[in-house]
Amino acid sequence: MLFFFSILFVLLTSIIMITQKALEVVLSSEKLKKAQRRLLYADLILIAGMILGFTKLHGTAAGGIILQVATMAFMAQIVYDWLALAYVIIGFFRKKLLEVPENPQRRKLLKGAAALPAAAVAVSAYGGLIERHQTVVRHFEVPVDNIPDDIKGLSVVQLSDIHLGPFMGLEELEKLLRDASALGGDILAITGDLFDDNRINFKAAKLVDSYVDNFKYGIYYCWGNHEHMRGIPAIDIAIEGTRIKKLENSFEKVAGSTLPLYVAGVDYPIKRDQFEFLQEKYTELALKAIPENSVKILLAHHPDFIDSAARFNTNLVLTGHTHGGQIGFLGIPLVPPIFKYFRGLYHVGNTMGYVHSGNGSWFPFRFGCPPEIAVFTLTEK
Repeated sequence: MLFFFSILFVLLTSIIMITQKALEVVLSSEKLKKAQRRLLYADLILIAGMILGFTKLHGTAAGGIILQVATMAFMAQIVYDWLALAYVIIGFFRKKLLEVPENPQRRKLLKGAAALPAAAVAVSAYGGLIERHQTVVRHFEVPVDNIPDDIKGLSVVQLSDIHLGPFMGLEELEKLLRDASALGGDILAITGDLFDDNRINFKAAKLVDSYVDNFKYGIYYCWGNHEHMRGIPAIDIAIEGTRIKKLENSFEKVAGSTLPLYVAGVDYPIKRDQFEFLQEKYTELALKAIPENSVKILLAHHPDFIDSAARFNTNLVLTGHTHGGQIGFLGIPLVPPIFKYFRGLYHVGNTMGYVHSGNGSWFPFRFGCPPEIAVFTLTEK
């Protein structure tokens, strides 16, 4: 948690400093100082609110509202900073190329620049209130050599990073499960970060269990980092007695005879200093004992498992964790590439890996990266 707040502090401080400077684009010198001061006070209040929302008020309606407002306010500032930078760059080249004379009142409100704050607020409102609720469905084919008829056409529906809590309640979870069921898949795979509020664990587990019969081969699930953050024992108790098939460095034969289908799942390597070691060990525990002549699907929360699973000739690796960056353009994440595999489909040798964009979030904003339901169908290669 300390690491998270350290990163958050650095990020928000950077946003505040850049926005303070970017205000020069739209304000004259006599108004600038006052506006900068007011914005600083407002941002400090928002930061205090975010700290409360992530700690004392976590999981409450009040905490959710505070985090939503703070997120949209800071995202509006980020968008404004980008627009202001673009405005300055365009103005520079316009003067150089068209030889437009310099305005002697350079601090005067520039023509057209007044629209920048309004545009930033509009983008923030769309990302915070609209797109994050617009789930899309994506279909993919998984080619398999000499696939027999008994597993040909079998489909896996993937959900990930639901993050039950202030931004995804039980009603939203039920709608998501209903929409996933309507796609006619044979298996539902949930790749971690489902449980993020221990107060509703039992109700959530019971709700997921009620949809097991909608999938021919049931519902499979693996741990994510947020389950570890909330406490694995508390979630294990909620799952116990349900028909949710938890895969913790283990596997299960699902279907097929001449070419059987196995679904495996790994735990999340929560210890940062041992991540690579645990990743390799968990992968080995989950996949090594599966017969070579089979179709293998691995459920893993972290996308790095695509590489380790490829060494076991795994057909399909379903992952999440990154949320696709939550901000993108034309399918490309617009956030720093801190993950090797960030969003969408990847191939490592004969292994197909997928990084799910997530269905919920602890950061309530999406732009150019809507939540998704992914469907994978086994086909003839």
